[in-house]
Amino acid sequence: MVMLSEAKTYQAYYTRSAPIVDYMVNMLSLKPADRIFEPCAGDGVFVDALLNLYPDSEIDVCELNTQSVKELLTKFSAYPNVHIRECDTLLDEDLNLNSCFGGIYDKIIANPPYGAWQDYSKRTVLKKIYPDLYIKESYALFLYRSIELLKEDGILSFIIPDTFLNLHTHKALREHILSKTQIIELALFPSSFFPGVNFGYANLSIITLRKKSAPNECMNNTFPVIKGFNNVNQLYNIHKQELSITTYKQGDIFHNPDHAFYISDNNNLLYLINHAETRIGDIAECVTGFYSGDDKQYLRVSSPDLRNGKNYEVISADYINNDYSKIPNVLNGIEGKKCFIPIVKGGNAKYIKPENWYMNWSSEAVYHYKTDKKARFQNPRYYFRFGIGVPMISSSSISASLIEKKLFDQSIVGVFPKDESITYYLLAFFNSPTCNKLIRTINPSANNPANYIKKIPFIIPEKSILNYISEKTIGIIDSIKTSNSYDENTEFEIWEIIKNIYKI
Repeated sequence: MVMLSEAKTYQAYYTRSAPIVDYMVNMLSLKPADRIFEPCAGDGVFVDALLNLYPDSEIDVCELNTQSVKELLTKFSAYPNVHIRECDTLLDEDLNLNSCFGGIYDKIIANPPYGAWQDYSKRTVLKKIYPDLYIKESYALFLYRSIELLKEDGILSFIIPDTFLNLHTHKALREHILSKTQIIELALFPSSFFPGVNFGYANLSIITLRKKSAPNECMNNTFPVIKGFNNVNQLYNIHKQELSITTYKQGDIFHNPDHAFYISDNNNLLYLINHAETRIGDIAECVTGFYSGDDKQYLRVSSPDLRNGKNYEVISADYINNDYSKIPNVLNGIEGKKCFIPIVKGGNAKYIKPENWYMNWSSEAVYHYKTDKKARFQNPRYYFRFGIGVPMISSSSISASLIEKKLFDQSIVGVFPKDESITYYLLAFFNSPTCNKLIRTINPSANNPANYIKKIPFIIPEKSILNYISEKTIGIIDSIKTSNSYDENTEFEIWEIIKNIYKI
């Protein structure tokens, strides 16, 4: 068992779920003569399962944790065919050589470390070895390395977070998987299936693949994506369970933007994402907002009862400047007592947010924001403009609110249409279930960074429909301003119109 301090260092959370282990071992299609590799053995649970099937299998084991190596040597002392080494799989010279010569293993199985800390000197070395990969995410490096260590037609099964499917940072890894291997099966399931550990990842995946050097064989390969698991035992006899199984052609995934795995059984939605003529990034600037570097010092709240506001000072109305937009060179700050201005922050309020947060915008404070290493005076030409704010982190659905010529912070993506006349239509779209379907297919996580928002397909309807939706949306905003509520039937009507525009 890895102690907690070791788990944090190595991110070594061991696989103690029998259904997961059995499923992964079965996916390897083992043969008695196979040479097998476990690149991060932990407590040896996969080695146990392999030996149960074929006690004489040649198994090479690498493990970085000295204590784990000692326990493995004791545990498998009766098996001369199990070769255990204390080494760093990512840097080991013998493995480097084996990778260069086309790989030596028939089968590889692992639950690699997720997000393990790499010191800065090691990062420099890793960046030279894996120049195209995101080196801060250790599982990606282990997967790439292991693919290179497979023989032609060798099979690998890994349990890893599903973030490799869509994140920009893993584009090179996706390209490598799609062009150098044939995916046999991809199973997606909640991280709660992994007993007793909080990974910081909402979902995990088990990817099983076969190494192939012929690009056409990779591109023509089809594979199932299995999801909809209710419990871990459904991994037993997986194809006899009532699960969602959708088949994809590898070449189609390869030709998606950034080689992203868009997983959906809605073919119209997938076609729209892949073939849209216009996207949000074409019609609007999408930028991240401001950060003071020390909000406890510079930020104020309107009330101590405000959510997440109890640790901030309450502002007096005497210090609030409501005419800041009229001040020349306001980006250089405000002179005088009235130097606090409203700022739009994150949170899932739709259409418009109340003014509850205020930032010190004195000349002295702005000088600090521009010069302090922790502060982020980024994209200032978009401060105090009319646009839309989309929270970086949302709950179950994306939301958006107006930025009415205010400052917006880094928890917001500011969306500023090049044609301001479509702002209210765009605001309605961002708050619609249709937009949520699109962004959650493009990026299934709860994060909405600017680069993903830019990818959302955008359809501008005929002018009469655009004007109608805009008028209804303005009506919702006016109602919120006057009564702090709005007619949900109006919102449902807008959603239905947008659904018909997008036909998904």
